[in-house]
Amino acid sequence: MAPRAILGPGMNIPFGPVGCSAVRSAIRTCALDPTWHGSGVTLLTQRSRLSWTAFLTFAASVAVAALGSYGALSTRSGQDLDVWATDALYARRDTVTQILSFLGYVSIGSAVLALAACFFFGAVRGKLMTAVGAVVIVIGANATTQLLKKEVLTRADFDHGIHNSLPSGHTTLVTSLVLALLLVVPEALRYVAVFGGTFVVTAVGASTVVAGWHRPADVIVALAVCLAWGSGVALVLGARLDVWRTGLAALALLSLAGAALSGVGLVAIGVRPDEGWAGFVDAATVLIALGLSSSLVVALFARITPR
Repeated sequence: MAPRAILGPGMNIPFGPVGCSAVRSAIRTCALDPTWHGSGVTLLTQRSRLSWTAFLTFAASVAVAALGSYGALSTRSGQDLDVWATDALYARRDTVTQILSFLGYVSIGSAVLALAACFFFGAVRGKLMTAVGAVVIVIGANATTQLLKKEVLTRADFDHGIHNSLPSGHTTLVTSLVLALLLVVPEALRYVAVFGGTFVVTAVGASTVVAGWHRPADVIVALAVCLAWGSGVALVLGARLDVWRTGLAALALLSLAGAALSGVGLVAIGVRPDEGWAGFVDAATVLIALGLSSSLVVALFARITPR
C-alpha cells in the first residue's frame, strides 16, 4: 500500500504526483474556506497564539513588577504619588474595624485549605499537570513576594519612611489562589470564577490600603508577580493542552463587573472621604485604578489558561 499523508479528518491523501496536487488543493481549501475547522493546523495555530500571548504576558508582568518597584521605592515622585493615593482612601474607625475583620479570613490556614481543594479538583478531573501547575503558581508567587519584600527591595528615604511593604502579601495570597482556581475549574464555571475572583482580589487589595497595611503600589506589584507566575505556568502547560476559546472581551466585561461590584461594596460600608466631592474624586480614581488592575490580571490569565 502506498504511503499516505494525513492532513486532518477526512483528508487521507496518497503521496506522489496525484497526492501532491491534492495536498495543494487541500491547502487552498483550508485557506479560503473559513468554515473548515477539521485539521490539526487550526489547533496548532491556536496553541501558537496562546504561547505567544502567554510569553508576552509574562514579559509584561515582569516589567511592571520591576518598574513599579523602582518607581514606588527609589524615586521621590513615585513615593509622593503612592502616599497621595494611600491617603485618598479614607474610612472611619468602624469601617476599618469591618475591613480588618474581613482581612482576618485571609490566613495561611485558609490558603492551604483552598490550595488543597484546587489540587484535588484538578486531580479528580484527570488534569494532574494542571493541578500541579496550580500549586506552583501559589507557592511560587508567595515565595517571590516574601523574598522581594524581605531580602531584595529597599525603600529610599524621601521623608515617607523607609519601611518596605512592597509587594503586598495578602494581595499575592488571594490573587494566586484565584489564578490557581481558574486553572483547574471546568470551562463552564470559569465565567463565575472570573467574576467572583476579580471581586475578591479587588476587595482584598483595596482593603489592605484602607486598613493602612499597604500602599497602592504594593498591591499593583503583587498583582504583577502573580500574573508572571500564572502566565509562566500557562506557557508550559499550553503546549500540552487544548486552548480555551472564550474571547477576551467577555472575560474583560465579567472581570470589570466583579471589580465594580467590589468597589461599590467598599463605598457602601464607608470607604469614602470626609472632604466632599474633591476628596471623592481622588478616592474614586484610586479605587478605579486598583479595580482595573485586578480586572486586567484575572481576565488576561483566564484568556491564556489552558483548558
